[in-house]
Amino acid sequence: MLTEKPAGDFRHVVTVQDQQRVLVDGEYELQWVDVAKDIAASVVPLSGKDFIAAQATQSQMTTRIVIRWRPGITSRMRVLHGTEVYSIVGPPLPDDTGRRWLTLMCATGVGDGS
Repeated sequence: MLTEKPAGDFRHVVTVQDQQRVLVDGEYELQWVDVAKDIAASVVPLSGKDFIAAQATQSQMTTRIVIRWRPGITSRMRVLHGTEVYSIVGPPLPDDTGRRWLTLMCATGVGDGS
C-alpha cells in the first residue's frame, strides 16, 4: 500500500479560495479570498469511465485534484489552477491514514465556484 505520494505527482500549483464577507467602502460584500496559495497539487481530468460514473453533464469537466493534507478545506471552497476555476463537489476525501493528502473532486463549467 502506498502511504506517500511521490513529489513528482504534485507538479501543478493551485490556490484554494473561500467566499467570505469583506468590508468594502463601509459595506460588507461576499468575495473569494485566498485561504491557501501556491499549493503543490496533482490536477488530473477523470477518465471517460470515471466521467460517466460521476454522472457528469456535458457542460462540466470533472477533475480530481490531490493536495497534501491540510485542515479546513471544505466543499464550500473553490480551487484555481491557471485560468481554470474548479468547484469542489462533495467533501474532501482523505487518504487511508487521514493525514497525508486530500482528494478533491472538482468540476468546471458550473459557474464561478459559488
